[in-house]
Amino acid sequence: MAKAPVVNTLRGGLPDRYLTPEDIAEIFEVSRETVYQWRRKRTGPPGFRVGKHIRYDPTDVQRYIAERKAADRAA
Repeated sequence: MAKAPVVNTLRGGLPDRYLTPEDIAEIFEVSRETVYQWRRKRTGPPGFRVGKHIRYDPTDVQRYIAERKAADRAA
C-alpha cells in the first residue's frame, strides 16, 4: 500500500513552494480557466512567469486572501 506524500506547508495550509495555476484552482475551488481569466483581468492573486509557466508565491496568495476578507467585511 502506497503512502500519501508528505507536503511541507506554511501557516494557512498552503504548500511551502511556488504554486501552479492548478493549485490556485484547487485552493479556490474554481476552474483553471477562471484562474487564467483572473490573471488576464488582474483580479486574482498576483502571479509571475518562470519561462512559459505561471507561478504564485504562497505569501502573495495569503495576502490576497486577507485583502479579500477585509474588503468583504467592509462591504
